[in-house]
Amino acid sequence: MAQRGNNIGIETGNGYETDGQNIEEVSTVPTEEEKKGFIRANEEDMIQGLIDAAGFSASEEERKNIEISRKTADGESKVFFRFTIAPLREEQYEQAKKKHTKYVKNKQFGMKLPEETNSTRYRSQLIYMATVDEDREKLWDNKQVWEALRKRGFQIMNGLDVIEYSLKAGEKDRVLEVIDEISGYDSNLEEVAKN
Repeated sequence: MAQRGNNIGIETGNGYETDGQNIEEVSTVPTEEEKKGFIRANEEDMIQGLIDAAGFSASEEERKNIEISRKTADGESKVFFRFTIAPLREEQYEQAKKKHTKYVKNKQFGMKLPEETNSTRYRSQLIYMATVDEDREKLWDNKQVWEALRKRGFQIMNGLDVIEYSLKAGEKDRVLEVIDEISGYDSNLEEVAKN
């Protein structure tokens, strides 16, 4: 039941029903002065929140451990290797896309336009970039791994090649889903707005 002075009403989904008396609607939108007061009172918390939010890629809490396991000949599941990934920033996604996109010069417009993106290399690049430095060095950039794979007949030029030969397509999909998730691409917009 909402009351304003002598006015009485019962709140419903669309406003107020009255018992014959006048009621006045109460605005829940803050005034400009109230907004400014709120900002002044919470400015330090907001600034610290922005600083903390900007450090998401270095945050241990934002990282996820990935295990690559497969069934062996005897039907048992075996973990082949593990690595940790961290969230990516939007510019890292863009950098990976540009690096693996072929551009052609459009003579009519006099500028380069994207022709096609090598999605296989792009996806491997995202995994490479999301892998934390210490695991990237141990796995993807490990010269011993490169040499061992070369001896098996694989053409290894860099860490992306190791990812290509080590992960199955479905495994890459699942790793990329986790990368997108921790990078904020699965967040419900309402959840983000509420938080």
